[in-house]
Amino acid sequence: MDKLDYSIINLLNENARKSYRQMAKELDVSMSTISNRIRKMEEEEIIKGYIPLIDPQKVGYDLLAVIGMRISHGKMIKVQDKISKTPEVISVYDITGEWDSIIVVRFRNRRELNKFIKWITSMEFVERTYTQIVLNVVKEEVKVPVPG
Repeated sequence: MDKLDYSIINLLNENARKSYRQMAKELDVSMSTISNRIRKMEEEEIIKGYIPLIDPQKVGYDLLAVIGMRISHGKMIKVQDKISKTPEVISVYDITGEWDSIIVVRFRNRRELNKFIKWITSMEFVERTYTQIVLNVVKEEVKVPVPG
């Protein structure tokens, strides 16, 4: 991948419905270059698909939380796999430091969050959790930094 590929990805992240003509004009390259680059990135699964960017609050999901989990040694993948299958879970991460895994979840209200936390704390191999509620999202981007 070169700078042009990263620039194309960022334009698609801003608006996946942007035309090849518009992208070519913005990046000062031909439409066939844009088309060929996108097709190649799709074939290599760098671009895995195109999805609408939904405003979670407008569809009733006002509560965003980050939950740290301490998981019994050797059981992280089993626990993460089970948790990742729930629809409220946005992200699941392996991390370094005090916690073994971090999950990011969205709910309509505190009652749903409370039920979810009780569910994960009752799971076998989950030793401890730490929950933080996000008060305000200052920045949330999907851009890929263009290399120097």
